[in-house]
Parts: sequence; C-alpha cells; structure tokens
Amino acid sequence: MGTRVGLRSGRRKPRILVVTPEITYLPSGMGNMAHRMRAKAGGLADVSASLVSALYRLGADVHVAIPHYRRMFHVDVDRLISDELRIYLANLSNSRIHLAQDRVFYYRDRVYGSYIEDGIQVSLAFQREVINNILPQVDPDLIHCNDWMTGLIPGMTRRLNIPCLFTVHNIHTQHLTLERIESSGIDAADFWPYLYYDRPPANYHETRASNPVDLLASGIFSAHFINTVSPSFLQEVVEGHHHFVTDPIRREMAAKYHAGCALGILNAPDPDYDPLGDPAVAVRYGPDDHAAGKRRNKAALQDRLGLRQQDDAPVFFWPSRLDPVQKGCQLLTDILYDVVSTWWAEGIQIAIVANGSYQKHFHEIVERHGFYDRVAVCDFDEDLSRLAYAGSDYMLMPSRFEPCGLPQMISPIYGTLPVVHRTGGLRDTVTPLDADAGTGNGFCFETYDAAGLRWAIGEAMAFHGRPAAVREAQIARVMREARAHFNHDVTARAYIDIYERMLQRPLISDFGQGLDGPVVDVPPAETPAAGGR
Repeated sequence: MGTRVGLRSGRRKPRILVVTPEITYLPSGMGNMAHRMRAKAGGLADVSASLVSALYRLGADVHVAIPHYRRMFHVDVDRLISDELRIYLANLSNSRIHLAQDRVFYYRDRVYGSYIEDGIQVSLAFQREVINNILPQVDPDLIHCNDWMTGLIPGMTRRLNIPCLFTVHNIHTQHLTLERIESSGIDAADFWPYLYYDRPPANYHETRASNPVDLLASGIFSAHFINTVSPSFLQEVVEGHHHFVTDPIRREMAAKYHAGCALGILNAPDPDYDPLGDPAVAVRYGPDDHAAGKRRNKAALQDRLGLRQQDDAPVFFWPSRLDPVQKGCQLLTDILYDVVSTWWAEGIQIAIVANGSYQKHFHEIVERHGFYDRVAVCDFDEDLSRLAYAGSDYMLMPSRFEPCGLPQMISPIYGTLPVVHRTGGLRDTVTPLDADAGTGNGFCFETYDAAGLRWAIGEAMAFHGRPAAVREAQIARVMREARAHFNHDVTARAYIDIYERMLQRPLISDFGQGLDGPVVDVPPAETPAAGGR
C-alpha cells in the first residue's frame, strides 16, 4: 500500500496549486493582478480558468502558478516609479497568483513561439521558478500540472511526497538531458530517479549527459494520478489505436490506467460562447426563438462571405484549422465537387473559416468549378467564426484523432449540428441524431475516409429535408441539452472529484461528500523509468 497523505502543517483546508502555462481569466479576489490574467493558446487556458474559478467560488484555498507574461498582461514596470514598484511587488507577494519571473516571459506576445527551442527555454524557466521558489512559498497539499511544459514538476512532488495530478491536453513531448535541465537552474539530481529516460539509467553520472528525459512521459510516470481531456482518447491511447503516440507515453498511460489512477475528463467551451449574449452574432437568440434568429444570422453570414442569399440553403461550417495530419480537411477536398453537385438544387453552401496549408486546395476547387457563391474560403477571424456558428446549420469536424475538441460542443449550443468522425472527444460528445426518438445531437461516421464523410453529410441532408417543425423541435432540444452538458461547472466538478480522491477527504467542508466509493492510496515512489523496462 502507498503512503496515505494528510494535510500539510495541520491546515484545516487543503491548499491546491494549479501549475499552467496559460489561462483565460481569474477571479478578482485572488489578487491585484487577477483582472490582467489572459494568456491563451488553446483549451488548456479555458480549463485552467474554469477550474480555478470554481474552486475559488466554493471557498477552496486555491493558488495558481503561471509565467509572468508582462506584455500579454499589460504590465509595464519600466513606467512605475519607485513607490509604485514597491507596492506592485508587495501586492504580488500577498497574492494567490504566483508569477514565475524570468525575462524570457516578459516581452512575449503569445504563449508558444514558432520554433521548438523557444518552447523548451520557456518551459525550463517556468519549471525552475515553480520548483525553486513557488513550491516552497505555497507549500501545497496537492499540485495540478499540465502537459509537457510542466513534466518535470511531478518528479519533484514525488521527492516531496505531495500528491500530483497531471493532465495530458496534447500528446506532444520534448526530450532533454539532465545536463541541459540542470544548466537552466533546476537541480534535477535531487529527483532524477522519478523521471522517465530514453533507456534504462545505470546511475546518475552515467545518465546525466547522454540519456535524455522524456518530459511528457516523466509527468505521466511521476504523477500520482493523470487524466486526459476525453475518456475515449484515453482508452484509444491505452489500446494502441494511434501510431503517433510513442511507446513510452502509451505504456506509462496504460500503467496508470490499469492501476486505477487515470481518467478522462472532457473540456468545456468558454461560457461566452452563447448565442443569447454573444456580441459577434447579428441577432441574439436562444432555444425558444432559434429558428428566426438563425435565419437572420444566416443572411448576415451569406452577405459577409459572398454566398448566395437563400434562407433555406443548408450551410455547412468548417471551424478547425486546415491540418491534414489531424483534422481531415483532405477528406472534404476529395468530395467537395461531388457534395456541391449532388445537392446543388437544395442550395448547399460550405463556409470555411480557417487557416492552414490546405486552404489553397479549397481555393483551387472553387476557382476550377466556379463555386464562388456556394463555397467560401477565408482566414480565421474570431467574430466571423462566431457568426458562422450562429448562421450555419451543420458543422464539419472529420478529425483523424481528437484528444478532446471544442467546436463539436460549441456548435450545438448555437443550434448547429456537428458532422464528425467518431474518435476521441468527438465520440464522447456527439451521438447520432434520431429525430423520431428525440435523441442524439449530430451525425457520425465510423471509418476514417472520404466515403464516410460523404455518408454523414448525406445523413445531415436527409434531416434537412424533414418538415421544419420536426427540425426546429430537435434543434431546440439539442441546444438545451448542450447548455446543460457542455459547461465549465460540469468539468470543474469532475476535477474536484479527483482532488477529493487524492486528498482522501472533501475539498471544501460544506461542498458535499465528494466521490462515492473508497479513497485512493497514493502509490509509492517508483524506480527510474526508461523505454523497455
């Protein structure tokens, strides 16, 4: 049996430290910098923000560690006079927001750079500050780390016997030697046995310069509990469905899964994705008046994109980046002419609001066949994308793989039905629509190929041919169900349940009983890991 962890220093409430390289917002009561916190690259920022906000709202002793992105946070310390600077620094020290300090963060205008070395440098500086300064200052009872950018920290938490949850948002990783890690100011010799190496390590000195550490595999291996951002993607990785997942990551994830220390928790879209309050839509609407609202938004979208003005035209929207490795855009180019030709009389239209290498192929098809008023292809724009969610009837997302995905959860909130390949988070969030039974929320295909996507589009068009009253009733139902299921409170509750299991007590005294069933023992420290062990 592992060590059963109690509260540190006899505190009444457990102290939680969330370590994240990005965040969307923070509650104003957490510190004087809270209103400035916005550094977002993807869903990790939204999940971190919603989780911290839920914990704070419930009265938990929650702290956040994040790089001090001065430019993104609109902090210009050069303009502060000495008294203002002293007050600024004093306020930081009294906050529950812990900003990792290094000039590599200060002048950035985005979270992740365009080359690998930049990301590695940011990651090492961030982890150095967390391990050397923030951890001793906060003295947490539980630490929550995210992705390879924080993959060394769980090893240190093993050394300190602090329970750690590690969330895998993306499957990417980096490999660094202990020598490189230590040159950044992290004393990896203190916790080197808890990291995962490319080959079995003989000893520290033999390993230091020649045996790279896999950062993501280390985070998974060292953490006491892990989660992916959808249940199905976790299952797919464990079962070896995806060739791009390396063997070390798959093995360590499978080990956690079979030990009962891994779960999948779905992300949720930002709450401002709501047609009732979205300032980017032409006309705001909800489930009860969606028919008129979507009709007016469709007209606005058609006008904006140069598509033919037609109220009853079925409009399909592509919101994801045009990445042929993951997102399946080549499936749509393969059938685009056939789809538009087959449903020409019905007035089918396709709106592509996305960047990526495949954009040129869509432009070529449009030009070759003169589909200018049927297919629109333009660069991503946030406001235009939101208008497209409101003005479209269907959303296309035929991903080859999907750790979670957000468009398939956003689109039904706007009354736009998703057309997806059943994989990962898409499988967990989209079920086949059955208008007669009043169930489901979209159209799914099982086999990843162009014929499968063509079939699913055909199912959507068959639904589009149903009487208006039938369609409107189903869309209203889908919108209400999406609001209930795809929200941050549901996601935060699932993370809180994991925290309670790891702490073996309710997180907040008046919050409830936590998870039913037995508590989880923190597993004992393990031996150094490497491929082939």
